[in-house]
Amino acid sequence: MAFAQVSVIDLIRYGGSRFNEAGLTFGHSYDNALDEATQLVLHALHLPHDLSPVYGAARVTAAEQAKVLALFERRVNERIPAAYLTGEAWFAGLSFKSDTRALVPRSPIAELILAGFEPWLGGREVERVLDLCTGSGCIAIATGHYHPNWQVDGVDINDEALSLATENKERLQAGNVTLRKSDLFNDLQGQVYDLIVTNPPYVTNDETDALPKEYSFEPELGLRAGDDGLDLALKILRDAPAHLSEHGLLICEVGEAEHALAALLPELPMAWVEFKVGQMGIFVVERHDLVEHHARIKQLADARG
Repeated sequence: MAFAQVSVIDLIRYGGSRFNEAGLTFGHSYDNALDEATQLVLHALHLPHDLSPVYGAARVTAAEQAKVLALFERRVNERIPAAYLTGEAWFAGLSFKSDTRALVPRSPIAELILAGFEPWLGGREVERVLDLCTGSGCIAIATGHYHPNWQVDGVDINDEALSLATENKERLQAGNVTLRKSDLFNDLQGQVYDLIVTNPPYVTNDETDALPKEYSFEPELGLRAGDDGLDLALKILRDAPAHLSEHGLLICEVGEAEHALAALLPELPMAWVEFKVGQMGIFVVERHDLVEHHARIKQLADARG
């Protein structure tokens, strides 16, 4: 559909209405139709993502309008996440390249990064940090960006994801970030960190099978994690103590699998982080607590094969 004499805000309003009418799913950086329409419009018009509202009344040329509407139609008809259409996702205030090689950056861990991982670190000294299951590299690179004195390793098993992370490292000139290939901790022998942050796959088999089409464009390797979503998280809990310094800390995201994990390990002191929007399935645990409960954790993890 084409319009005469339309403004930037007219296109955003139309996109929001169109997306809601089409019943799109929003779970990739944006949680509503208007925000997603805004980003698609600004991308098509080559305008900054934080454009001042005073430009909302600016008129759009016919050629620009056609570009915007073409993006809208792809979003509606193909159900491709907006970040894959624009090739960009914002995370912790930074612009990351985003494509189908890795999940779209969207973890609430961004809020922890911007807060310097406080109050959880409690002012303890940090020299080395590990981002396990780094995907696009967003957590590792954002951590390194805001903490230039920390040495950060970003680790993933997937070559495609690591290639995207490498491009993002160069994009954001993250000189204190090293990218490594490893299946969880398997190829990190001898590596010890003061802080391990991880956003592993944690979607159950049933949930993965039922996900809306938008999620089908993302690598399933980054989502599926067994019948209860804990296949990887339990292995991480089992093996983390060997890679944490004496007063080291593990921060792990398990999403909706939070309840299953709490039921399996009720005796493990996990602090569930409260974010601005509430609890988001991310816990913090001390190395000494992982060591104390290692036998039970190992039993559960080993049973997963």
